[in-house]
Amino acid sequence: MPLLFPLVLSALLFAIGTYAVLARRNAVLVLMGVELMLNAVNLNLVAFDAYLRDVVHSGQVLTLFVIAVAAAEIGLGLAIVLAVFRSYGHIDADRLRALADSDAVDEQIADEQIADQQTVGTEETAGGPVPADVAGGR
Repeated sequence: MPLLFPLVLSALLFAIGTYAVLARRNAVLVLMGVELMLNAVNLNLVAFDAYLRDVVHSGQVLTLFVIAVAAAEIGLGLAIVLAVFRSYGHIDADRLRALADSDAVDEQIADEQIADQQTVGTEETAGGPVPADVAGGR
Protein backbone atom coordinates (compact mmCIF):
# COMPACT_ATOMS: atom_id res chain seq x y z
CA MET A 1 0.00 0.00 0.00
CA PRO A 2 1.39 3.43 -0.87
CA LEU A 3 2.29 5.87 1.88
CA LEU A 4 -0.10 8.47 0.46
CA PHE A 5 -3.32 6.77 1.67
CA PRO A 6 -2.61 6.79 5.40
CA LEU A 7 -1.10 10.28 5.16
CA VAL A 8 -4.23 11.69 3.53
CA LEU A 9 -6.45 9.95 6.09
CA SER A 10 -4.24 11.28 8.88
CA ALA A 11 -4.42 14.81 7.48
CA LEU A 12 -8.23 14.58 7.35
CA LEU A 13 -8.41 13.29 10.93
CA PHE A 14 -6.10 16.05 12.13
CA ALA A 15 -8.12 18.71 10.29
CA ILE A 16 -11.38 17.46 11.82
CA GLY A 17 -9.77 17.42 15.27
CA THR A 18 -8.44 20.94 14.82
CA TYR A 19 -11.89 22.14 13.78
CA ALA A 20 -13.42 20.49 16.84
CA VAL A 21 -10.90 22.15 19.17
CA LEU A 22 -11.22 25.61 17.65
CA ALA A 23 -14.92 25.80 16.82
CA ARG A 24 -16.67 23.93 19.61
CA ARG A 25 -17.72 25.42 22.92
CA ASN A 26 -18.49 22.18 24.73
CA ALA A 27 -15.47 20.94 26.68
CA VAL A 28 -16.23 17.27 25.97
CA LEU A 29 -16.21 17.93 22.23
CA VAL A 30 -12.91 19.79 22.60
CA LEU A 31 -11.43 16.73 24.33
CA MET A 32 -12.73 14.54 21.51
CA GLY A 33 -11.02 16.83 19.01
CA VAL A 34 -7.72 16.49 20.87
CA GLU A 35 -8.12 12.70 20.78
CA LEU A 36 -8.70 12.83 17.01
CA MET A 37 -5.51 14.82 16.55
CA LEU A 38 -3.53 12.36 18.67
CA ASN A 39 -4.93 9.44 16.65
CA ALA A 40 -3.87 11.20 13.44
CA VAL A 41 -0.33 11.42 14.83
CA ASN A 42 -0.47 7.73 15.76
CA LEU A 43 -1.53 6.84 12.23
CA ASN A 44 1.42 8.81 10.84
CA LEU A 45 3.85 7.09 13.20
CA VAL A 46 2.68 3.61 12.24
CA ALA A 47 2.55 4.47 8.52
CA PHE A 48 6.11 5.76 8.47
CA ASP A 49 7.27 2.82 10.56
CA ALA A 50 5.81 0.40 8.02
CA TYR A 51 7.07 2.44 5.05
CA LEU A 52 10.66 2.65 6.32
CA ARG A 53 10.63 -1.02 7.49
CA ASP A 54 12.23 -0.11 10.78
CA VAL A 55 13.76 -3.15 12.49
CA VAL A 56 13.25 -1.74 15.98
CA HIS A 57 9.67 -0.62 15.20
CA SER A 58 10.24 2.69 16.93
CA GLY A 59 7.13 4.23 15.37
CA GLN A 60 4.93 1.56 16.91
CA VAL A 61 6.64 1.88 20.28
CA LEU A 62 6.19 5.64 20.25
CA THR A 63 2.54 5.11 19.31
CA LEU A 64 2.05 3.03 22.45
CA PHE A 65 3.46 5.88 24.54
CA VAL A 66 1.15 8.38 22.82
CA ILE A 67 -1.84 6.11 23.53
CA ALA A 68 -0.85 5.91 27.20
CA VAL A 69 -0.50 9.70 27.45
CA ALA A 70 -3.84 10.16 25.65
CA ALA A 71 -5.56 7.83 28.12
CA ALA A 72 -4.15 9.80 31.05
CA GLU A 73 -5.11 13.09 29.37
CA ILE A 74 -8.71 12.06 28.78
CA GLY A 75 -9.07 10.78 32.34
CA LEU A 76 -7.76 14.01 33.82
CA GLY A 77 -9.69 16.13 31.34
CA LEU A 78 -12.99 14.43 32.13
CA ALA A 79 -12.33 14.80 35.87
CA ILE A 80 -11.80 18.54 35.38
CA VAL A 81 -14.94 18.80 33.22
CA LEU A 82 -17.00 17.02 35.90
CA ALA A 83 -15.62 19.27 38.64
CA VAL A 84 -16.41 22.40 36.60
CA PHE A 85 -19.91 21.13 35.81
CA ARG A 86 -20.60 20.46 39.48
CA SER A 87 -19.36 23.92 40.43
CA TYR A 88 -20.90 26.05 37.67
CA GLY A 89 -23.65 23.92 36.15
CA HIS A 90 -22.28 24.22 32.61
CA ILE A 91 -19.21 23.27 30.59
CA ASP A 92 -19.34 26.05 28.03
CA ALA A 93 -15.70 26.84 27.26
CA ASP A 94 -16.40 30.48 26.33
CA ARG A 95 -17.95 31.15 29.71
CA LEU A 96 -15.09 29.40 31.50
CA ARG A 97 -12.35 31.57 30.03
CA ALA A 98 -12.92 34.10 32.78
CA LEU A 99 -11.59 31.59 35.31
CA ALA A 100 -8.01 32.29 34.29
CA ASP A 101 -8.08 35.95 35.35
CA SER A 102 -9.38 36.82 38.82
CA ASP A 103 -10.37 40.35 37.75
CA ALA A 104 -12.42 38.95 34.90
CA VAL A 105 -14.08 36.51 37.31
CA ASP A 106 -15.04 39.36 39.63
CA GLU A 107 -16.48 41.31 36.69
CA GLN A 108 -18.37 38.27 35.44
CA ILE A 109 -19.85 37.61 38.89
CA ALA A 110 -20.87 41.27 39.21
CA ASP A 111 -22.49 41.21 35.76
CA GLU A 112 -24.40 38.02 36.61
CA GLN A 113 -25.59 39.52 39.91
CA ILE A 114 -26.80 42.65 38.15
CA ALA A 115 -28.61 40.56 35.54
CA ASP A 116 -30.20 38.44 38.29
CA GLN A 117 -31.34 41.56 40.15
CA GLN A 118 -32.85 43.00 37.01
CA THR A 119 -34.78 39.84 36.14
CA VAL A 120 -35.86 39.04 39.71
CA GLY A 121 -36.45 42.65 40.73
CA THR A 122 -39.21 43.40 38.23
CA GLU A 123 -42.77 42.22 37.90
CA GLU A 124 -44.70 42.33 34.65
CA THR A 125 -47.89 44.37 34.70
CA ALA A 126 -50.14 45.81 32.04
CA GLY A 127 -48.21 49.07 32.09
CA GLY A 128 -44.77 47.44 31.88
CA PRO A 129 -42.19 46.35 34.43
CA VAL A 130 -42.54 47.68 37.95
CA PRO A 131 -39.56 47.70 40.37
CA ALA A 132 -39.84 45.16 43.19
CA ASP A 133 -39.84 47.77 45.97
CA VAL A 134 -42.84 49.55 44.40
CA ALA A 135 -44.63 46.29 43.51
CA GLY A 136 -44.13 44.88 47.02
CA GLY A 137 -45.75 47.96 48.58
CA ARG A 138 -49.16 47.35 46.99
